[in-house]
Amino acid sequence: MKVTMNVECTPEEARAFFGLPDVQPMQEHLMSEMQERLSANLKTLDPNTMISAWLPTTVKGFEQLQEMFVSHINPAKKS
Repeated sequence: MKVTMNVECTPEEARAFFGLPDVQPMQEHLMSEMQERLSANLKTLDPNTMISAWLPTTVKGFEQLQEMFVSHINPAKKS
């Protein structure tokens, strides 16, 4: 036996019927906090800020790579 039943109700009415909590205020709070954090992070995506943050690390890594190549090319001169 197969029974089909269609119920028309809003999501709020369905949550209330099943006894589920209303999480909309929490979702709104989390979304506003997420928006604030994303806005703050967008400021760090400024090209000048990114280059100034990455450049010292990149240059240091390149210098270490050069030192490694030099040490392998000239094994007699080790410090």
